[in-house]
Amino acid sequence: MSSNKGKDVAEGSSRAVAMAPDQQNPPPLSRYESQKRRDWNTFGQYLRNQRPPVALSQCNANHVLEFLRYLDQFGKTKVHLQGCVFFGQPEPPGPCTCPLKQAWGSLDALIGRLRAAYEENGGLPETNPFASGAIRVYLREVRDSQAKARGIPYKKKKKKRNPMKANDESSSFHMQ
Repeated sequence: MSSNKGKDVAEGSSRAVAMAPDQQNPPPLSRYESQKRRDWNTFGQYLRNQRPPVALSQCNANHVLEFLRYLDQFGKTKVHLQGCVFFGQPEPPGPCTCPLKQAWGSLDALIGRLRAAYEENGGLPETNPFASGAIRVYLREVRDSQAKARGIPYKKKKKKRNPMKANDESSSFHMQ
């Protein structure tokens, strides 16, 4: 009898092992999802490091703007100041003392990820500080000033019309 018990236990444990593959780890996060999580954690840490710390529920567009300005110190894009001899030159011939800042495109992408992360973490779209008009204005000002500093005007990419939609509209017929 005791040999039967041991066998039952062994069989029971092998069944448990056989079920484990059904509970596999979720697939690895995409590059975008990983970056979004990293950005969200960085922003949360930034709020906690404020004196006094700021709760996420108390966060507003001003905190987001301060965060974006704080990030400039880690930027790698040379942005020439108005008094610089290289202001407006796309390919400056020499070095200067103008500051390095975050590129507009990086800030724009960051805000997009944080905007999505805010709502994925329970925030309401109506109270999303990353979707604030003040943030859009700030990003537009950064874009325009960086374009002027480099002498390269920003041209908005035209949205491509979906050729399938155009064909659907022209080829559809109406029953009368």
